[in-house]
Amino acid sequence: MYETIAVLALFITLYSSVAGAIERRWISGPIVFTCFGLLIGPAGFALLDWDTDRELIRNLAEVTLAMVLFTDAAGADIRVLKKTRGVPARLLLIGLPLTIALGFIIGMLLIDHPSIFAIAVLATMLAPTDAALGKAVITNEAVPDDIRQSLNVESGLNDGICVPVLLLFLALALDMAGDVGPLPLAAQLVFEQIGIGLAVGLVLTFFTVQLLKYARHREWLTKTWTQIPIFALALSCFSVAQYLGGSGFIAAFSGGLLMAFMDKNLSQEVKEEYLLTSEGAGDTLALITWVTFGAAVVGQAFGYFSWNILLYSLLSLTVIRMVPVFLALTGSGIDTEGKLFMGWFGPRGLASIVFAVIVVNSELPGSGPLAMTVVCTIMLSIVAHGITANPWAQAYGRRRLASRGNTPRKNS
Repeated sequence: MYETIAVLALFITLYSSVAGAIERRWISGPIVFTCFGLLIGPAGFALLDWDTDRELIRNLAEVTLAMVLFTDAAGADIRVLKKTRGVPARLLLIGLPLTIALGFIIGMLLIDHPSIFAIAVLATMLAPTDAALGKAVITNEAVPDDIRQSLNVESGLNDGICVPVLLLFLALALDMAGDVGPLPLAAQLVFEQIGIGLAVGLVLTFFTVQLLKYARHREWLTKTWTQIPIFALALSCFSVAQYLGGSGFIAAFSGGLLMAFMDKNLSQEVKEEYLLTSEGAGDTLALITWVTFGAAVVGQAFGYFSWNILLYSLLSLTVIRMVPVFLALTGSGIDTEGKLFMGWFGPRGLASIVFAVIVVNSELPGSGPLAMTVVCTIMLSIVAHGITANPWAQAYGRRRLASRGNTPRKNS
């Protein structure tokens, strides 16, 4: 255990000192983290020896995803979000179902598995986009605000929406519906996951923000403790919802959005002060999760590799994602390059890792090839999206601003 902590702590220290220099280039953080994990894991020097069926990996990935969802939502610009709310709705209500459906159809053609529901599980695992991996685009001020906020909301909500869908298909694949039937089972999962998740996130955040406002007015909240409550709130939303049987991811993101709405009159400096600790904790957890992914998942999944899996992974990042997004945004007023840009920047990451671990832990027969497909897609995603994020974002931002006669801002 101490060896593991020492290796991770030294790596975090080293990477932190050069993060700015690395992230200004085409290499993204997740590329470095995953490669380092692969190097020190069982497939490399075996300094870390974690198995994919350990609860540690699942819990770590879940908490990381919840922290990222909450802080990204809480930092959203509500004024921009109100203007562009129709775009995320199109992506979630039209694009997401089409993505799962197209992923299922192509999966039936390419992936050899006896259960059609298992193929539906695979399509659902790879449907949500990753808020953390997409941060290079979401935080890049060269990208127009409406595009950034729409991608942020989509990546925040689509994994939470996919949770009940995944659990339904997984239950059907494991033949758990029994005499109840798929429709009542689906209704139950939707009510539990979405309903409880929303209720917990909104209620906890509402009372916490009111408490913080009162404490700030009475000057009870010292500068030292200003950043701690938001970090605790994000964890509370996630853990309480999970404990009650709901979706902690929906709770975290809905709580973050409500906080952004309730604090919309705060200055950007005050919001950043509130969120500083939560964002730092989320970034650190994300780093550790990616290292763990490289050490414990990537190396062990290579035994199931096939060319059909590679082809499906490539299609998942291109056709399966981009065609539904393009169709969903038809008539939205976004130009052709904007539709292609939003279709391409749907990176796969933490949510897919969490879903893959859930499926592997469920002991679904034939889950190995499914996990390998997820691993292959994520590996391709962190490389392809890491390389293209800043160059295309800067180029698209310049072209769009030039067409409006403005001067683009440089991303710091």
